[in-house]
Amino acid sequence: MKFLDQAPRFLFFTGKGGVGKTSLACATAIQLAASSQRVLLVSTDPASNVGQVFGIAIGNQITAITEVPGLSALEIDPQAAAKAYRDRIVGPVRGVLPDSIVKRIEEQLSGACTTEIAAFDEFTALLTDGALTQDFNHIVFDTAPTGHTIRMLQLPGAWSGFLEDGKGDASCLGPLAGLEKQRAQYQAAVDALADLQRTRMVLVARAQAATLNEAARTHGELAGIGLTQQYLVINGVFPASQVGNDLLAQAIFKREQAALAALPKALQALQALPTDQIALKGFNLFGLEALRQLLDAPAATESRHREERSDVATQEFMDGRAALAMTSSELTSNLTGHILSSLVDDIAVDGHGLVMLMGKGGVGKTTLAAAVAVELATRGFEVHLTTSDPAAHLSETLDGSLPHLSVSRIDPHEVTEAYRANVLAVKGAKLNAAGRAVLEEDLRSPCTEEIAVFQAFSRIIREAGKKFVVMDTAPTGHTLLLLDATGAYHRDIARQMGAKAHFTTPMMQLQDPRQTKVLIVTLAETTPVLEAANLQADLRRAGIEPWAWVINNSIAATRVTSPLLKVRANNELREIEAVTNHHASRCALVPLLKDEPIGVDRLKQLSANPS
Repeated sequence: MKFLDQAPRFLFFTGKGGVGKTSLACATAIQLAASSQRVLLVSTDPASNVGQVFGIAIGNQITAITEVPGLSALEIDPQAAAKAYRDRIVGPVRGVLPDSIVKRIEEQLSGACTTEIAAFDEFTALLTDGALTQDFNHIVFDTAPTGHTIRMLQLPGAWSGFLEDGKGDASCLGPLAGLEKQRAQYQAAVDALADLQRTRMVLVARAQAATLNEAARTHGELAGIGLTQQYLVINGVFPASQVGNDLLAQAIFKREQAALAALPKALQALQALPTDQIALKGFNLFGLEALRQLLDAPAATESRHREERSDVATQEFMDGRAALAMTSSELTSNLTGHILSSLVDDIAVDGHGLVMLMGKGGVGKTTLAAAVAVELATRGFEVHLTTSDPAAHLSETLDGSLPHLSVSRIDPHEVTEAYRANVLAVKGAKLNAAGRAVLEEDLRSPCTEEIAVFQAFSRIIREAGKKFVVMDTAPTGHTLLLLDATGAYHRDIARQMGAKAHFTTPMMQLQDPRQTKVLIVTLAETTPVLEAANLQADLRRAGIEPWAWVINNSIAATRVTSPLLKVRANNELREIEAVTNHHASRCALVPLLKDEPIGVDRLKQLSANPS
């Protein structure tokens, strides 16, 4: 693999959600450790599943992977980092300042901005603290989905400039308190990221237009902050040897080859960009043995192994199809819905409300949100389809318009600029020049975006009292941070209004099943199902009960003859059973289609019965 040739000390894997960054990062760490290197594998994703992939608990401390000599792992836990950060700031003033002021500081430190800054502190320490990482030859970063990663990588420069200009003062006391002490660490992080001898960025994509376009955008953004040492890995490419006469396999192969032939201009221009392709595997990339095979097994050997297993796999598959038929029958008779349109039937009863689709990156939330919105609009309801995912492209998915359907996107940059302009117009009009200058400095702090995005989110969900609002959310970790901000606002209002006051906050709306229906989206694969179950637990702790699950892109829900697809379909059955029997009170199974679900007509097909 080219991206592993003469690997530098720091390797970053980044890309759109669902392309396989975690699997590649884990497999890379295993391979480096196998060559007698000491390796630290780090996840900076707020919804990390590195521990799940290895089947052990890792958490926010360096943990040895005992089955792989030389390999250790660390999951940066945003909540634990935030707690330590708060204790570091509040501890010295507790008992010194009045309790009312201490409580106010604690409230300032309860939001998502604090969580991100605290996690960022740990991230930069790994780049700069020699004592912390001196025992390791390589540090492999499994980063969060692209938008969050770019923000994290830009923050060293942004905050260094923020401090250089003297803006880290008491006007942003909560989250930014103490940043002055980190000036040298942030500058050292900038230097490490830009050093070609120390850092390599690996852009991960699939043979799909959306993820290749994301890789092209990521390339430009990374190059813009000085990270020019980049490699491209196209993961999960369908092998020609496994196509045969299978119509679905033929469609997938044709679609992927067309996407590879039509690379975005930014990637076409990079003829010197080292590129690797990794073939789609029949097994789930879960557990040590599977990870070892991801990079070690050549495509030809893997194909031969599949062919040798094909007769057995066919029988297992047919047995599994029977099991799936039983499961489908049980779902039809015992659960509210098994096909997407059945879920929409129940959603439509109230005539309005908020429908939020949540889940791991790459599971198809954007597509399913569009499908639900199209189905509701087709029935004559007024629908507002929106997204809080900076990397989502609802307009491209819809590829047209539909009566009764409006579309929007919460763009962090746009809503932040609008928020700044409004605050300056309202509060700034009452200030003199010096006061306005101070206000402008406050509004340039890294915390402003959090407030602006939360306000935009709140405005949109208020519309659900009169129409349907269907929201495609950002990948799990980013969404939980947004809900964290929503919870912080609720606690602040409750504290100010008192126990006897009558008021409604966005969090109260999210917790009310009569107003909000949360659909958890997953794939019938081990890691997405585990992460979806963890998301459900997080939501329940916040007082939000998920309404239904949707299993997307199911091969087991369609008809296949390709040996590779048969094996993958058979592997899905256990995950489908886990969802329907253990996790979800309602469930829809959406088949993988031959044609990409782009445009209104194809989106409608997602609501039909699986064949």
